[in-house]
Amino acid sequence: MMRTTKAAVIAWLSRLPLFIAFIGLYVALDVASFIHPLHGLNITPWNPAPALGLVLLIQIGRQAWLPLAVAIMLAEISTRGPLGTPWSSVVPALVLTTGYALLGAMLARRLPRDALLDDRRSLVVWLLHVAVGTLLISLAYLCSLLIVGLLPQAGWWTGLVRFWVGDGVGITVMMPLLLWLSSERGRARLWRSVAKRESAAYLLLGVATLWLAFGTGGHGGFKLFYLLFLPIVWAAARQGMAGAIVCAAALQVGVIVAMRVLDYNAVTVAELQILAMAMAVVGFFVGATVSEQRRTADDLRHSLRLAAAGEMAGALANELYQPLTALNAYAGACEQLLARGESGEPLEAALRCVQRESGRANDVLRRLQDYFRTGEPQLEAVFLDDLVETVVVSCLPRAEQAGVRLRVAPMPHAQLHIDRLQMEVVLRSLINNAFDSVIASPHQPRRIWLAAWKEGEERVCLRIEDSGSGLTVEEASRLFDPRVAPKAKGRGLGLEISRAIVATHGGRLWGEAAEHGLFKIELPISDLDTPPQPSVQPVFVEAEN
Repeated sequence: MMRTTKAAVIAWLSRLPLFIAFIGLYVALDVASFIHPLHGLNITPWNPAPALGLVLLIQIGRQAWLPLAVAIMLAEISTRGPLGTPWSSVVPALVLTTGYALLGAMLARRLPRDALLDDRRSLVVWLLHVAVGTLLISLAYLCSLLIVGLLPQAGWWTGLVRFWVGDGVGITVMMPLLLWLSSERGRARLWRSVAKRESAAYLLLGVATLWLAFGTGGHGGFKLFYLLFLPIVWAAARQGMAGAIVCAAALQVGVIVAMRVLDYNAVTVAELQILAMAMAVVGFFVGATVSEQRRTADDLRHSLRLAAAGEMAGALANELYQPLTALNAYAGACEQLLARGESGEPLEAALRCVQRESGRANDVLRRLQDYFRTGEPQLEAVFLDDLVETVVVSCLPRAEQAGVRLRVAPMPHAQLHIDRLQMEVVLRSLINNAFDSVIASPHQPRRIWLAAWKEGEERVCLRIEDSGSGLTVEEASRLFDPRVAPKAKGRGLGLEISRAIVATHGGRLWGEAAEHGLFKIELPISDLDTPPQPSVQPVFVEAEN
């Protein structure tokens, strides 16, 4: 027990510099926000200091209770002075310390340990706890002021409303920013957002809207307050929660400065602070929604990349089969040459072949590894007819076995800048889907045919048709949604993966509503000055049973 106590004391003392800095900053914030005090008490329309205390309580727990009590006591004395008996300062300070400590403990329990309030669920939980917690703290604090005789009974209701508004606005606007600044992950994200040029743009827009709302409107500036929603919504929509909290804090400071310069009365200040809190909450929810959508999109892209890599692994197995087979043959030849005592050109030629085929196998595996790691295509110049012929030739055995007539019209001369392996996976997947649809359909004859044409000089369109059942208008509109896609027809997540791969090449993939299967791929034609390869003949492949 003694060792545990000693360790706790050592841990507390190790944080002493942090606690001293906290107390100084807490008192400075409290003094800076001491505007329009009710009855000379620390009841103001804006009270950001408790946000700092709550962040410290969430981060280190009970060890923050003592420095928080000291900070609140010093803030009380610094702002209104030692009025009345010593108990008139001690009792309210202890009430505030207890209230903030309980609210901090509750938030620490309800929120994730590394919460940055950048999702709607944690944002709602936080706002509800802050609203209820500050109300209860306000009630307890006002009762303590009544007990020690610092607040007249006639001013109780006004004091309750103003203290609740001041604490609510201060915590709501400032706590997210302070929470992010206290987290290494949050600081990194804030820096990435603030370092962007558009951050300066929305902050300048904030200055402009503040001038329009208060400079032009004067004492009726709250009538133009809605203009302040423009910069915070812009920041939240572009940068998510990071942009929202930076802009909300900057606008709050601007509002306070404007109110001090224009010397607003206390009632108007309270009304403006309620509007400022509403503005911040709207910005936070927009920012949290944007952040959630970006995380969902990143997760989806990662899942699609893994799924696509799984399909590519199947294609790579075929790619690896040829070099591995060749390696085996050349290794056998080397063995025979060595057995006969050959050591000249024949053996060297065989060894060069071994080296070449091992390089091919290594290249295939490297491309799969690169795709798993980055998802980036390995682009090269490929002619459309060469690409189609390679895929169709690999599908001929299935066509002959299933009795499907597979026809490919002559391809236009078009050079593509693509990852050949990825596009082969896409074409093979679409043709296999066509096989599944044709085989499952009672219609005769069974046919699959491919054709292509140029769309101007910049794009080429490849069409894959089959005699199977087609798509309805509704199915075509929801074709690439993996939750509702008609998987029984061989469609679904594979099409979503294929579309993602085509999109990375600057093209698009879609299915059209028709009585038979009809899919199209549109790809950009490369402008690389690579001469055509004469070894590749125009493709016209037909397999029928």
